Amino acid sequence: MDVKIFEADESAKDQRLDRWLSGHLSDLSRTQLQTLIQTRRVTVNQQVTTRVSFLLSVGDTIHIDIPPPVETRVEPQNIPLEILYEDDAMIAINKPSGMVVYPAPGHEQDTLINALLHHTELASIGAPVRPGIVHRLDKGTSGVIVVAKTDEAYYQLIDQFKTRTLKKTYLAWIWDNLSEAGGRIEMPIGRHPVNRKKMTVSKQGKSAITVFTVRKRKADRTLVEIDLQTGRTHQIRVHFSHIKHPVIGDTEYGRKTTDTRMLLHAWKLQLAHPITQEALFLEAAIPQEFDL
Repeated sequence: MDVKIFEADESAKDQRLDRWLSGHLSDLSRTQLQTLIQTRRVTVNQQVTTRVSFLLSVGDTIHIDIPPPVETRVEPQNIPLEILYEDDAMIAINKPSGMVVYPAPGHEQDTLINALLHHTELASIGAPVRPGIVHRLDKGTSGVIVVAKTDEAYYQLIDQFKTRTLKKTYLAWIWDNLSEAGGRIEMPIGRHPVNRKKMTVSKQGKSAITVFTVRKRKADRTLVEIDLQTGRTHQIRVHFSHIKHPVIGDTEYGRKTTDTRMLLHAWKLQLAHPITQEALFLEAAIPQEFDL
């Protein structure tokens, strides 16, 4: 049993218990936290509460008992991989659109992790479901993704993503003809208040910055090159949807379309090698669907 203890700070004043905890336990969904509360695994000031809407006060002490995860074994699968770079410390893959990065309910097989475990050994951190995963790409997004093969490499790569010392460049076709030659979208992103699987622009969210340059225009769409300066969940999709130019093929944040995939591609990644600190420049070929 993993016991977490929190003391409610100013941010907790008049906040719902489940909502405040979700901001402090990123590994658990709000639904999972609500289940823990309702099954008497959470106390406030040593008193059990089963009300997810319990309103906190500054100074409250919260204990939460998190049961161990159900043991899971991820089956290695012989799935072809387009390897961009590999050595003893890390591996970089050009992930195809439609492939999920790691197993989850409804996607237990045919993921990138299933394929990687057949190909090589990965870092122990995150095992068994997410071994070596230091960042992710959405199912519909193609392009460069790096995975750690050792624990040392994992921590070094994680640090680069957290400190934003690497450079991520994406390509995306967005709807309609964008008049500007480029721009900067700086709007905080947080969980959607109703649909917790989605993200949204929110004053209560975390800082998010997307810089873009127009590369090509067609009658009903614009190709943009994107310098992703932060790495929030669904950031590009949420930002361009918010300015009324959603990514083509993104039916969750955008419009219905006959396009067979979401036209978002993680094109380039520049980082320091996690062991040697040598500069690495990784690039995934632009998919044919982008019609360049």
